[in-house]
Amino acid sequence: MISLSTLASSIIASGTYRYYCSVQSWLGDELLSDNIPISAGTENVDRAQRVPERITLAIPRYDRGFSWAPTTDNHPLAANGQRLLVQLGIDLGNNVVEWFSRGWFRIQNSDPSGDEVQVEALGLLSLIDMARLVSPYQPSGTLVSTLRGLVEPALTVYVDSGLTDRAVPGGINYDEDRLGAVMELLDAWGADAWVTEDGYLSVVPMGPSLTPVLTLTDGLGGTVIEANGASTSDDAFNVVVARGTAADGGQVQGVAYDFTSAIRYGGDFNPLPVPYFYSSPLVTTVPQATSAAQTILSRLKRSTSREFQVEMVPHPGLQAGDTVSITTDDYSGLAVVEKLTLGYTNPVPRQTLTVRALS
Repeated sequence: MISLSTLASSIIASGTYRYYCSVQSWLGDELLSDNIPISAGTENVDRAQRVPERITLAIPRYDRGFSWAPTTDNHPLAANGQRLLVQLGIDLGNNVVEWFSRGWFRIQNSDPSGDEVQVEALGLLSLIDMARLVSPYQPSGTLVSTLRGLVEPALTVYVDSGLTDRAVPGGINYDEDRLGAVMELLDAWGADAWVTEDGYLSVVPMGPSLTPVLTLTDGLGGTVIEANGASTSDDAFNVVVARGTAADGGQVQGVAYDFTSAIRYGGDFNPLPVPYFYSSPLVTTVPQATSAAQTILSRLKRSTSREFQVEMVPHPGLQAGDTVSITTDDYSGLAVVEKLTLGYTNPVPRQTLTVRALS
């Protein structure tokens, strides 16, 4: 969750508050506009997507004597590398507003239509997604240096101290898919990553926090929590087998079992193991293979654990990946935010979340 002051947090918790939206446009280090007029705006985040964040904005075509149709290459709404900084402000009363960053977004499309300009912008991982490798990338050095070689200078990488760097084996080639190479590296490392609201790529050990940032109770404060009744065994696995190659050319393997969920190994889902297989040249020892298997199992369980839809008074500090506590008639426990929508303009529409239970 985005850090807010105690006063702002208490005002949000009251369920009755007003917030403001400010959007700036930057091209490199040049500020193109510090106050883009917004008539409507929505942020959508889905952790299942390669680029999780997407915003849509509606902007008056003419405002204060200025045309917001992007007619020049360096126009604030042109899609030539322009980035939008979205900031939200909580009204604290007495003409005081507490501002905080919601994030940076790269303009993908700006489409003038009638009296408005419709703008679509994506999270900064889109810079890595669109930057295909021109020639095979052959890393040398360590996991950290390889990750930075794939990502920087588009994004500055911050690596959590809980991750241990290690040497990359020789002979690895990555072809074309730069973001795919980043994701493979993270799996082999036992890591997760996301772009922070300040625009950095934060790399941390895989696994959700067990400390909730928010408590959501069905019916309390207008919150509505509904269990998703859909159920499928498609892509349901209770064992992950990760394989690699040791320095002497022999195969190494690590296995991680799901012992806790509804499709757990040894349960009624299937009397036999249902494995997911993963292989990477970055894995060279049994402990590395075991760590990779546990990482992938954690990610797979995110997509198959019990799902709830939440409709609530908006909390503008909430982020995808946050752990929340939820209470319904038939479930009480921790869940992780997998999807969210957040309106940017008043009157602020109710916020919707998709959360999955931590089993």
